[in-house]
Amino acid sequence: MDQNSKRREDYHKKFSTTSLHRNHIFAAPAQALKSGILLRIVGIIGILCVCFGLAFAAHMYFALHTAIDGNGNNSATSARIANKEPISVLVLGVDQGMEGRHDKGNSDTLILATANPAKSKATMTSIPRDTLVNILGDPGDKYDMFRVNSAYGIGGSKASMKTVSALVNVPIHYYVEVNMKALKNLVDAVGGVDVKVPFDFSYDWCDFHKGKQHLNGRHAVAYVRMRHDDPRGDYGRQMRQRQVITAVVHQAMSVNTIANYRKLVKIFTKYVKTNLTFNDMLALALNYRSCMNDLDSGYLQGHDAWINGSSIQVASTEALQKTSDTMRKNLDLETQTLDNDETRLNKLNEQNNNIKWKDPAPFTNYQIYRSAVTSEADADNANQTGNSNSENGRGIFGN
Repeated sequence: MDQNSKRREDYHKKFSTTSLHRNHIFAAPAQALKSGILLRIVGIIGILCVCFGLAFAAHMYFALHTAIDGNGNNSATSARIANKEPISVLVLGVDQGMEGRHDKGNSDTLILATANPAKSKATMTSIPRDTLVNILGDPGDKYDMFRVNSAYGIGGSKASMKTVSALVNVPIHYYVEVNMKALKNLVDAVGGVDVKVPFDFSYDWCDFHKGKQHLNGRHAVAYVRMRHDDPRGDYGRQMRQRQVITAVVHQAMSVNTIANYRKLVKIFTKYVKTNLTFNDMLALALNYRSCMNDLDSGYLQGHDAWINGSSIQVASTEALQKTSDTMRKNLDLETQTLDNDETRLNKLNEQNNNIKWKDPAPFTNYQIYRSAVTSEADADNANQTGNSNSENGRGIFGN
């Protein structure tokens, strides 16, 4: 056979086989083709969904990051939180703008919280706003003994942290300052909160009934502000404040609030100030979540007193010591016997004025002794030298 003919025959065989194979593919059943195309479409849609999901998550992350940390100059995670160490946070509810106020305002809500991820335990202690304390952190050193809520008006969050820390001998690592205007918006942004109402009452055109009740933002504000109709007075209000704050934290950590993150960012930017960075908060949400499962909630018990015509709450040394011990233990610190301005005043009044803490009647003879009250400079010096018995302090109530 001619060599050229043989090559042509081999070429035709090869070409015919290839053509038949291709034709076989094109002749595949229509159902199989549809299934393959459908799978490809589903796959493409799945990839797009993942991409859009990642883009949304990234947008949410950076929006929150920008809202909390501004230009990002303070975005690093604190070493304490990064190492999952016990922390303490002072929550301040500031009344600026409420009920017609336009000044700096006072911190009518003070809650000192601790969280220990190793123990999966948290504590939340309310400090009555009228508690008698030595105000520290005043730039002009104009005040000494007065109500604890005035520390914010005098020196802001820094003064409040310093004052409360000295009162209970507990280091305070962080603060969260919330303008009370934010409460309504925060509660609405998380879809409302569920609380257990202790008794029936009405306040600010809102009705509350004993038992479980779902509160929107407006009702939540009314719920935490009512005081005079509560049989427990300000202590009852503090309990309701802790209820709402705890419920908001639980809701904010839930998946359901992701869709409302824009509202939370807007509210946070406008109404909340803190020295926690965004990365701090993210780490807290991830690593400290279990602490909420074992929450020890309480308050610093005070005794009614009238000092130079002013209504004051005086905390006994026993109550202060109990509060200090609870929080120091959760911070993995050794307990220490309190020796501060407040405990020294208590001792002098017990000795000189026969103060009886079990007597329910308001004190009318509780006095502020100059020898027991340290100025801020003296307090700082005492911390360095160990000598806390200064004669240079002055009390605004006299003596």
